[in-house]
Order: sequence, then C-alpha cells, then structure tokens
Amino acid sequence: MALKLYPVGIQTFERIRKENKLYIDKTEYVYRMTHSGGCYFFLSRPRRFGKSLLVSTFESYFSGKKELFEGLAIEKLEQEWMEYPVLHFDMSGGKHMEKEQLEDYLSNRLEAEERKWGITHTKRGANDRLTELITTAYEISGKQVVVLIDEYDAPMLDVAHDKETLDVLRNLMRNFFSPLKMCEPMLRFVFLTGITKFSQVSIFSELNNIKNISLDDEYAGVCGITKEELLTQMSEDIDVLAEAQGMTREETIAKLKENYDGYHFSPASPDVFNPYSLLNCFDDKNFGAYWFSSGTPTYLGWQDLKLAKRKFKVLPAKIGRSLARASAFDAPTENLKTITPLLYQSGYITIKGYDKMSQLFTLDLPNKEIKVGLFESLLPYYLEGMYAEEGDVAIAQMSALIRQGDMDGALRLFQEFLGTVPYCNNTNYEGHYQQVLFIIFTLLTHFVVDVEVHTPNGRVDVVMETEDTLYLIELKLNKSAQSAMQQINLKQYGQRFARCGKPIVKVGVNFDAKKGNIEDWIIEP
Repeated sequence: MALKLYPVGIQTFERIRKENKLYIDKTEYVYRMTHSGGCYFFLSRPRRFGKSLLVSTFESYFSGKKELFEGLAIEKLEQEWMEYPVLHFDMSGGKHMEKEQLEDYLSNRLEAEERKWGITHTKRGANDRLTELITTAYEISGKQVVVLIDEYDAPMLDVAHDKETLDVLRNLMRNFFSPLKMCEPMLRFVFLTGITKFSQVSIFSELNNIKNISLDDEYAGVCGITKEELLTQMSEDIDVLAEAQGMTREETIAKLKENYDGYHFSPASPDVFNPYSLLNCFDDKNFGAYWFSSGTPTYLGWQDLKLAKRKFKVLPAKIGRSLARASAFDAPTENLKTITPLLYQSGYITIKGYDKMSQLFTLDLPNKEIKVGLFESLLPYYLEGMYAEEGDVAIAQMSALIRQGDMDGALRLFQEFLGTVPYCNNTNYEGHYQQVLFIIFTLLTHFVVDVEVHTPNGRVDVVMETEDTLYLIELKLNKSAQSAMQQINLKQYGQRFARCGKPIVKVGVNFDAKKGNIEDWIIEP
C-alpha cells in the first residue's frame, strides 16, 4: 500500500483530509477539551509544533463537517455533531508592524468575518466591532459562538524587549480581546494559541477564567507527535526510511529519537517528537536539522543570544541543564530576570524531569538537532568572522580525529583553524576559551561534554566523554601547557573519575591572548 503524502507546510485540517495526506489523529483531545466544563482555553507551544493545525481542526469540528472526521477517534465519541458559528482570527500575519499597521491588520481580519454576517464596515474601534460580530453571529444563528485565535502573541514577539513599543502594541491587543469576557454568555468555546504564555504580555488581565493547558498532563501530547503515535500511525514510514538509509528498523527509531524526540510539556508528559522535523525527515528520507534551519524567530534570534550572555550572564555551557519552578515559565517578558522563559517557550529547552516534593522542574536541551543548531548559532559570537561552512568542516574533521583517539591531531587542526579566524575582542580571559572549547566539543555531537566539573580537590575546566575515552582538559591563559598538566596531576583530578570504566586521558592546553589561539598543549594518559 502506498504511503500517504506528508502535509509539509500545510496547516489546514480540511485540506489534509480531503487530499488524503497523513494526519496524526489528535481528535480525542478535541473531544475531551470541547466536552469539559470550561469555555476558555490557552495553549502555548514552540513554533512549527502543530498549533495552527489544531486550531483548524477545531474550526472543522465546530463547523459540523462530520465527513472530515471519518475513521478518526472522535467519530466514535461524538454523537451530536452540532454546527456553531466560528470566528477564526490568525494573528501570524501581524508581525513587524507599527501601531497604525497593526490597527489596519486587525481591521482587515474583522472585516473578513463581518462580511460572512452581513455587517457593514464602520470606523468604530476593534473592540466594538468584535462585540458586534459576536452578538450578530449569536443572534442570526441562534447558537453560541466559537472564537479561535491563532498565534495571539505574534504582533508582540518582535518587540518583547522594547518596553515602550511593547506597551503600545500590548494595549492595542488588550483592547481588541476585551469583549471575550463581556460576551461570555454568547460564547460556546474560546481557544487561543501562542508561543508566550498569556501572563507574559498581560493582555488577558480581564479574562481571569481562562484555563492554561500548556503544562497539563492531560494535554501534553495535543501537539507534536508522541512516541506511541510514531510507532503506530507511522510504522510503515519508519520502515521506508530505514530501507532508504540502509539501517535496521531499531537503528532508525533510535536515530529519530536522538535527533527529534525529547520534548516534554508537563510533569508526566509522554515523549514528544518535533512534528515539523519528523515529517520533513520522512518526506526527504534523510536526517536533517529541519526545525532549527527553518528560521530562528526574532523572539529568540541573534540579538537575544547576545542578550543571554550580556544581560543574564548566561554562558553556552550553562544554557542546558537547569532547575526551575513552573512560575519561571510565566515571568513577564519585559521583566525577565533569567533567560529560562525565552529558551523554554521557544523550544530550545524542555522539561526533562519533575520533583513533586520540591516542585522543581529539570530543564535541558531536547535533542541533537537543537543542541547542534543552537551551538552553531552561538559559535560566531566567540569566533567573530568565522563562516559556518569553514567551522562545520573543521569540527567534522576534529570529530573524526578524536574518534580515532588522535587528540593531538584534533588540537593541531583546531590551532590551524583559529589561525584563520580574525581577532576577537573578548579573548583576554580564560573563560572565553573554555566556552569556545565547550561549544566546539559539543558540536562534535557524539560526546558528552561538561565544564567546571567538581572534584574533591577543585574543578576540571572541561570533561569530555567519548565512546571509549574520558578526557580531562585543563586550560591556561598566557602561561604554559605544563602548568595546566601540573594542576591536573597535583590535584589528582583523575581519581574523581577512576570508576568510569574508560581510559582517562589528561590534556593541558595553554592559550595566547595576543594571538587568540592555542600556544601549546600536553597530552598524557
């Protein structure tokens, strides 16, 4: 049987179903949410994670298009299939706009819905027009109204760190959404999606009865593709990919998991794969960095990466594993004290564990795709003037040499590479080189890398574990490789790792600040 076509870039439920493209069945969640006691719901998920498709699914469901749901879970659950008036507002097109432009955008969105109900356009404010729209749809249809708002925060993401501009746009959006509370008796269901939590931009202060399901175990798998869904609904796709790659089914599943799995959106969340990357991988029959290369949003773009280092004192080695309370995810964007909400909501870190006693979440990078993509974007900040292609080649060559046990050759190659990189202004302190090595070694992707690793007698600058070797790396600046090695031996760092079961190799490296490069190194077993 031929495989269904993959809906890459398609976010319309009706089109996917009519064109018989692959659809991962999320309709049980649709039924569950629409038959709960609540009316207002909010869901936060990273970009390209299926939020718009979910909104489109709600639209088809409430429009009573029963035929589109044949063979899906909801077909056996729903008995009534009632049709409701649906107002659908997609805010994704409201990016990069000034106040007047955004007002025009909202006006156009309202006008598109008004035409459906015979409402003549007026010069009244957006909130009055939304109120009239809901009232008219309710009175004409004789049924409560459904309001779907996709990417509600899109107009504000690009100015999240510009308080003056954010205040202007936020007030505009707050005014637009204000009728949603006043019109509650006329509303059957209200669903909003975004990247940021609603509390972060404070536009729903009046809507105090909205249920935020973003961290609920019950809805942890509502977007994305769970491991169970992958193994059941995409089983044949796995086999086709395995054949194309010359791998076994088990090897293919393991590589899919390594690259695209690892997301968790609640304390008891199932494993969730990135849907955009997974579909593209199956479509291309190849493993690529699809999600990361699809465009880093300005909400966490280049400026924010520099902001992380400057404002929050966040070094690359500290971006990964951390502990946080759930309240840290909802901190107001304009008053951020840590970069955790930016990283979490943008999808660069995710939940990896939860301790009920302390109510602390463990957060970390979700998978290889994110790890490699993130550190590739950070590296130019430490090696100014470096081109990505040159860096990729050098890192790949270093990886091959280290896998062969040739650390000397890898460091020599690194020295040659740094010699081609223009001088960086931030090279006069040891920590700079520590972060450079951390990023480089992390990008080798096969190895476990950590910095400032505690031992009974001090901290090792860099510890790297390969498939068969543990490296203890001590760095010095404007001193000598010998002094670095003396420190490793004097403080007996190796004893801390004696039971690791792998040979331990000690590496002392000295950097020259004037040259911005490695001066010398020593390697000892």
